[in-house]
Amino acid sequence: MITQVYHNPNTTEWDTLLQRPTHSNPELNAQVQAILHDVQLHGDAAVLRNALKWDEYTHNQYTVTPLEISEALHTIEPALKQAIDVAYNNIKKFHQAQCITEPVIETMPGVHCWRRSVPIQKVGLYIPGGTAPLLSTVLMLGVPAQLAGCPHTILCTPVQGNAPVHPAILYAAQLCGISNVYKVGGAAAIAAMAYGTATIPKVHKILGPGNSYVTAAKQAVQLQGVAIDMPAGPSEVCILADDTAIPAYVAADLLAQAEHGTDSQVILITTSNELVHKVQEALTIQCQNIPRKHIATQALAHSKIIVFNNLNTAIQCTNAYAAEHLIICTQQAAEVAQLIHTAGSIFIGNYSPESVGDYASGTNHTLPTHGYAAAYSGVSVDSFVKKITYQQLSLTGLHNIAATVVTMAQAEQLHAHAYAVQVRLQS
Repeated sequence: MITQVYHNPNTTEWDTLLQRPTHSNPELNAQVQAILHDVQLHGDAAVLRNALKWDEYTHNQYTVTPLEISEALHTIEPALKQAIDVAYNNIKKFHQAQCITEPVIETMPGVHCWRRSVPIQKVGLYIPGGTAPLLSTVLMLGVPAQLAGCPHTILCTPVQGNAPVHPAILYAAQLCGISNVYKVGGAAAIAAMAYGTATIPKVHKILGPGNSYVTAAKQAVQLQGVAIDMPAGPSEVCILADDTAIPAYVAADLLAQAEHGTDSQVILITTSNELVHKVQEALTIQCQNIPRKHIATQALAHSKIIVFNNLNTAIQCTNAYAAEHLIICTQQAAEVAQLIHTAGSIFIGNYSPESVGDYASGTNHTLPTHGYAAAYSGVSVDSFVKKITYQQLSLTGLHNIAATVVTMAQAEQLHAHAYAVQVRLQS
């Protein structure tokens, strides 16, 4: 199933082997720019025009009404409702631990400094809803926004035709305290949140995954001063395995990621030739049984297996890849995990499938892709707050620090800086 298998590639080859699928599309970028400009100029009329063009939405307003929300809460299947409740509680419990009050630090007598987390006042969440309603993403974005205390959170999600928003999306939104939901998707939704319309308020930050149009739109509005969560690209997984890995599990994890989309990438880095053959066999069998087989097979076609003679080199290659999701199935997997310094989220051992992180273990599934895990973190409560620093000096504190500040300011020839201290001491 994965035809590209490489044995002990030299480090000089790694950059080429580990490249992600890239699709430079000037036509798409031009379309996105046109949509952004249209919405910026014409507001709701442009949003509705695009909803009709891309999603065949024909209504003249796109706000989810309280009645629609009430009906959704009564129609959601009990088993799905219970599953969402469990996931919500796990995600909330994990993210709650990130809400920390930092101490006031006295850096020298009379000089007190501290930092406080202040919620971003207006945030917009984008939830894909094209081929499948990503209800889990509502929780992954909504829970940390709720814990951060963001006072104004809105949610945009597309619908097909005039269908209602999936009840599970609305139920998850209600759990997270989000009642402002809009039936709009694609670049038009990003534009509406970035610029504001008569219906959708302008936000300070936009978070959430999406297709290539959404990604291009987020990158464009970021250049215009609207913050976004992180650079995004197609979803990916890397599995680091030795001969203790269970082939059927490895194959299942590769397929689970490959079914996301044809541009998803899966990488198996291993020290076992025998595992390679068994995983290939398991992929062939398992792929026959998934409904999105046609998507998975295309993703597997541009994916790779890399075999090394020793685990240390395999770990180095894994760090070079900087995977969004990394599954470690080796001896002493927990110890190996400590040697990884570039990954969005790590799943340790044969019984930690990446799927649990996607839905309900508690960690966030909105993660850096395309190698950005080398420098970026996934979404957390910190994604929804600003960190403001404070300092307060007593007169004694100012006396204690004055000579240091004056000397440094004069050395930089910024004499007004020095005088701002001196004038206080003179008085």
